[in-house]
Amino acid sequence: MREIIEEAHKHMDDGYGRAQAHTKIQLPKRFYKKAEVGETAEGFSILLDGRATKTPGRIPVLLPSRDLAKLMAEEWQAQESHIDAASMPVVRLVNSAVEGGKAALGALRGEILSFAGNDLLLFRADSPAELVALQEKHWDAMLTKISRHFSVKFRPVVGVIHQDQPEATLRKLKSSLSDLNHFAATALMSITGLTGSGLLAIALRHGLADGTSVWEAAHVDEDYNARVWGADGEAEARLEKRRAEFDAALKVLALVDKV
Repeated sequence: MREIIEEAHKHMDDGYGRAQAHTKIQLPKRFYKKAEVGETAEGFSILLDGRATKTPGRIPVLLPSRDLAKLMAEEWQAQESHIDAASMPVVRLVNSAVEGGKAALGALRGEILSFAGNDLLLFRADSPAELVALQEKHWDAMLTKISRHFSVKFRPVVGVIHQDQPEATLRKLKSSLSDLNHFAATALMSITGLTGSGLLAIALRHGLADGTSVWEAAHVDEDYNARVWGADGEAEARLEKRRAEFDAALKVLALVDKV
């Protein structure tokens, strides 16, 4: 499971950012002096010298939260002579939510549930003993919290052979996502993809875990391998980038969930 997620994130890097690195495409120049929050009857916006921003697909950015608009305005204001989208994780995440809109909500919920039914936490190593112990320490405690909170059961397995989870468990997990709006669902899907775990994302949303414990649980295998084999520079750079995206998703989720 983790290898699949790693590969997906490598391909995410194959887009605009990596193309810039390979072909030295110039970043767009900053064209505004001031970024600030605007307010209309429809919601909050980000104003660049008084003009409201739009997504790359030319959809106006309207938000349900002033604090979220403030975060986005701060990312815009922090840009220097050129605009680097890679340094604006909140803006990129929210733009994705705006472009997907309410129409994407069902697919986002379904994808989170799909991860949860085939989750990172449910596939265990049989060796070495130290890794087995680390997985038990971080993952068993998390599964216990989720099981008690939702009154569900899980069927963890050793190895990578798929094991169907109880239908009653999947129904209750699906129900836990029923009140997501499309902004929160986009943030939660980002957390799911970055951690490889729908269960960790659901635990986070329901206050069963904080960001630090979720990140640690999601990277038990990587941290173990780094200790045994040594750190890899490229892997550390990718991890740092994903952590920034993870932290951005946490902020967005906290500001837009249930609004």
